[in-house]
Amino acid sequence: MRILLACETSNITSNEFRKLGHYVLSCDILPNDESQVNHYKGNVLDIINDDWDMMIAHPPCTYLCNSGVHWLNKKAGRWDDMKNGADFFKQLLNANIPKICIENPISHKYAIEIIGRKYDQIIQPWMFGDGETKATCLWLKGLKKLYYTKETNLFWEKTVSDGRDNRIARMFPSENRWKERSKTFKGIAMAFANQWGAEL
Repeated sequence: MRILLACETSNITSNEFRKLGHYVLSCDILPNDESQVNHYKGNVLDIINDDWDMMIAHPPCTYLCNSGVHWLNKKAGRWDDMKNGADFFKQLLNANIPKICIENPISHKYAIEIIGRKYDQIIQPWMFGDGETKATCLWLKGLKKLYYTKETNLFWEKTVSDGRDNRIARMFPSENRWKERSKTFKGIAMAFANQWGAEL
């Protein structure tokens, strides 16, 4: 398949699909963390109609997530930033691509009104082998919901029974905090690739 990874620079998800032999292009306005991979540095909307079979997108959530909704009335310009972010999200979701997954935290009601619908599924990293909690919403088009079992989670006993840490929420402020918080967990990336990469 030809797969577009929108708003990704870490290659965590891209590399899992590449391992399975798929052609993958990551895209972001920032450069890729690795210089030797297929990466388009620019606006994903420039290449969104280039005949993709699947797109997985991680659009910026700063102005859309429920955890930051209280800032909308406290900082000037936040409402406009929110509307622009939700419009961008909606453009990705409505792209002419057969299979789409948009990943984001839980969104507030104002963003949902613009996007047009709620998520299809909420997953947690601990479900797929990373012993942490971070509610992750998936908006899906042409894709089945992710499933998790002992067969898909090599660390099932540890993560399902007692391995649930909220490390992400407790991160101290730093220059790269936003980037670390936005990275896809490896177990989830593997589930994307192993479950959806096999679908034709």
